Amino acid sequence: MRYAIEDVGLLIKRAQHRHHREIDVSLATIGVSVVQWSALREIDRNPGASMHRLAELSFNSDQAFGTLMARLLRIGLIERLQGPGRVAHHRLTPNGTDLLRKGRRLVTKVLALSFASLDEEERDALGALLAKLLA
Repeated sequence: MRYAIEDVGLLIKRAQHRHHREIDVSLATIGVSVVQWSALREIDRNPGASMHRLAELSFNSDQAFGTLMARLLRIGLIERLQGPGRVAHHRLTPNGTDLLRKGRRLVTKVLALSFASLDEEERDALGALLAKLLA
């Protein structure tokens, strides 16, 4: 079957939107949103990264990410460490690490169900094609 380029783009967006919705519902059971969990994930994956970089990695604007960071600080999921000069870095608190771990299990379940109709070879092919597209 041939797909028009517009249809391929729309299919990718629909799959991403479905993942976002289902992950958000699942994460709500532990009291965190997909946006908050994504921020925790990127802080954990990228120690020492600037807030601007973390905003990019978590698909946020700088302003939205600043607001999000303030909330994560206030509820005790991250802490701010002063670097040289005015540079600040962030890291997860033990509560943030625990929430990230619990959330990862939930996210993995959602994604496993979503991709269950693909066998391992098909998932690898899809991953390779998306990586090529984004390179």
